[in-house]
Amino acid sequence: MSDASLKLLAIDDAPEHLTLVSEALRQEGLEIQTATDADVGWDLFQRLRPRIVLLDLVMPKVNGMELLERMVAADPAVDVILMTGHYSTESAVEAIQKGACDYLNKPIDLERLRSRIAGLVSEAEQRRKIMQLDHELVDMYQFEGIVSRSPLMLDVFAKIRRIAPHFQTVLITGATGTGKELVARALHRLSHSSSGQFAVCNCAALVDTLLESELFGHVRGAFTGAIQDKPGVFEYANGGTVFLDEIGELSPAGQAKLLRVLQDHRVQRVGSPVPRQVDVRVVAATHRDLRAMIAQKHFREDLYYRLAMVEINLPRLAERREDLPLLQRYFLQKFSTQYHKQISGITRRAQARMATYSWPGNVREFENVMGNACIMAEGNTVDIDDLPENMRSITSDTKAPDEALLSLDELQKRHVLRVLERVHGNKARAAEILGIARATVYQMLAKWKVEQAEDTVQ
Repeated sequence: MSDASLKLLAIDDAPEHLTLVSEALRQEGLEIQTATDADVGWDLFQRLRPRIVLLDLVMPKVNGMELLERMVAADPAVDVILMTGHYSTESAVEAIQKGACDYLNKPIDLERLRSRIAGLVSEAEQRRKIMQLDHELVDMYQFEGIVSRSPLMLDVFAKIRRIAPHFQTVLITGATGTGKELVARALHRLSHSSSGQFAVCNCAALVDTLLESELFGHVRGAFTGAIQDKPGVFEYANGGTVFLDEIGELSPAGQAKLLRVLQDHRVQRVGSPVPRQVDVRVVAATHRDLRAMIAQKHFREDLYYRLAMVEINLPRLAERREDLPLLQRYFLQKFSTQYHKQISGITRRAQARMATYSWPGNVREFENVMGNACIMAEGNTVDIDDLPENMRSITSDTKAPDEALLSLDELQKRHVLRVLERVHGNKARAAEILGIARATVYQMLAKWKVEQAEDTVQ
């Protein structure tokens, strides 16, 4: 049999019954293994990882119900059919509750068994085709290392394509974990400076005493410990791109020095009187509201307008939930390869739990959860028990506090207004994203008594 064959394991202490079942189910593409001993059957299960198991309920040593629990715990995607000559409604209900997909009475009706197995084989083939389609979708919806098919993110991708060949400065805003550095790298790769360096500077880690040295460099002897000349990130990235992460954390002194460089395109190493010309593109990012910081005198208004010549705002993961299945497949592929594990999917109950979680840490948290789950998974399927402890039970805290108990009308209103905000009030674009007529948008706004500025030409 080839590795692509679907595996079926039959465990029964009656050899004649195993022979009967094996002959009845023999078909192309189905590899059948049998065991007359529960312990041997369990060892075969762990080694072969069959998709289908026929399991006798009453056997010496190990009860079939106990073996069922162990199998489902090890591989939640397995289809187990219990067989018994001692049928009872109570045991049938218990078997289904513990994860069995069917419960057959002996003597086995071979036609019913063939039909049931044919259905499971067909479902397995459908799952295989869906997985193949998922792989293709991941490739189709990847943009410069970012995976999404959300209308909000597709707008971001379109903006990146338009901006990349021309920008000098860009400001990326969005909550922590939304992928700001990925967007910065995409801008660099699609720019005319892609052959140059991409230098990353975390402004939150810059203390005033080392700020100038890190950004602009120093010469030997400029201060204690300066034992040799060192270029700063602007010189290092000359001809390329500087990514200033967490720009909102830059001190007032640092803001003034950065503004001067952006205006003059020159840097001066600490301890050197000689200015050096630099040609760099600057991408800044922040999770803070810089306009509010300007009002509070914590951020320079002139620096903001210098950086925000073009602004890209990234949506939270909770605003693009249609991306969850795509991201699940993407990270399954990534971590399966990284950890050398054959993980093929996620159970429905794990998917449901992930769908109801609010993802406060956004895509970064999602990636960490998927990495943890792939490490913890014992079989080839991620189940709910493989998720982090805080996600195994849903409480009111895991739901978005403002949308947990809202009417459908209020949810619709919030979503429409959120989309309008993202597209800066452009009702034609909002209607396109929402899949409704532009007139419908106006009717909704009139119904909700929401005043909107007239559409701007974009």
